[in-house]
Amino acid sequence: MMAKAIAESGHASAKISERIHGLGDWRGETLARMRELIHDAEPEIVEEWKWRGVPVWSRDGIVCTGETYKQVVKLTFARGAAVSDPKKLFNSSLEGNVRRAIDIREGEKIDEAAFKELVRAAVGVNAAVVAQRMSKKK
Repeated sequence: MMAKAIAESGHASAKISERIHGLGDWRGETLARMRELIHDAEPEIVEEWKWRGVPVWSRDGIVCTGETYKQVVKLTFARGAAVSDPKKLFNSSLEGNVRRAIDIREGEKIDEAAFKELVRAAVGVNAAVVAQRMSKKK
């Protein structure tokens, strides 16, 4: 089972790299940088390719997705509403009860240290959900 997960992650990583290269503009550069920051923040994160072409980073569940649109690179945090965001990086999907997103437009810079903390906090939220599920099974 673990070998299959590793193989699927390798395939997903290749697909994400293809997407970044295929964009060939600021969106590809931005997605590549955010991908790097995600891995810096959580080295054990797993890359996935879901929903016919959406890069996904997971650890104990989905941490975030990375979508590219004409005007923005959108990083949607699956449980973002439960993640502390003291630097106010979330600027999209703020009305929902579960998800939160960061829209990055051409030329915008993001507070990289705060973003890494956000990724770590999202991983922590996922771990807490898994631990809670496990305690209910006992």
